[in-house]
Amino acid sequence: MQDLPNLILIGPMGAGKSTIGRLLAAELSRQFLDSDHEIQARCGADIPWIFDVEGEAGFRHREVQMIEELTELEGVVIATGGGAVLREENRRRLRERGTVIYLFTTVEQQLKRVAKDRNRPLLQRPDREQVLREMFAVRDPLYRATADIVVRTDRRSPRAVVNEIVRRVQRLVDPLQAKA
Repeated sequence: MQDLPNLILIGPMGAGKSTIGRLLAAELSRQFLDSDHEIQARCGADIPWIFDVEGEAGFRHREVQMIEELTELEGVVIATGGGAVLREENRRRLRERGTVIYLFTTVEQQLKRVAKDRNRPLLQRPDREQVLREMFAVRDPLYRATADIVVRTDRRSPRAVVNEIVRRVQRLVDPLQAKA
């Protein structure tokens, strides 16, 4: 399946982008890259620190540069940060340079998955559910407008999600072979 384009995972925090991305890359014998992890490695600092020092605007600027760099690679699986779709230049690059997969999950599922996570600066408030609902209202339309495929991750194993992604991407690349 080396003829597949870059596969780019988008979606909210807690949707499973990193977990599913690693499994998907292994399944396809591809390199996996996580834009948030790459930013941290490049900066030598974690995301909460970047937010504290540079603010969200500073982080988003770094994110634009990283997405530009990662999407120039070929034959990779990329997981983006949840807010990557907020910038038009990111949405455009993602659409132009790969097949974009929106990992959809509900706010209820997000709350369960990120309940103990202290590495998410936008959630370090007592009203986490309200914050997630507000982000969903803004970001869901952007995820949908950017994605080639939408895959629901709620109450599904990561392996089941990976299998669905592989099937659906194959159909996009070669609709006739997928029916055989």
